Amino acid sequence: MKFKLLMIILLLNFSLANGEEKKVDQNTIHKNLRCLVCQGQSISDSNSDFAQTIKLVVKDLINDGKTEREIYAFMADKYGDWIVFKPQVNKQNFILWFLPYLALVLGGVIIFFLFKRRRN
Repeated sequence: MKFKLLMIILLLNFSLANGEEKKVDQNTIHKNLRCLVCQGQSISDSNSDFAQTIKLVVKDLINDGKTEREIYAFMADKYGDWIVFKPQVNKQNFILWFLPYLALVLGGVIIFFLFKRRRN
């Protein structure tokens, strides 16, 4: 009996958790999409016609059941990666994502060897 009760609780917990994942926050998406007319502003902050149109498109995509990731992918395919403030890592922009880390490590190694040579 306890086992059946535990299984029912777990099943309900997983079904509720899956329902929460499908909820998409429209304001978060608006803040993460860049207005192509107002350089540097999000569509949330912009009052341009382009921003208003994109807001309607986002609303339609959410009503169609698209996830946040799918909406960003749709916008990036249509307008390019520049429309998303934080684009996904892919082979075209891989070097841009990891170049700062590589420069940091390389700079650390150079500084380490300079201090090591100075001590000797």
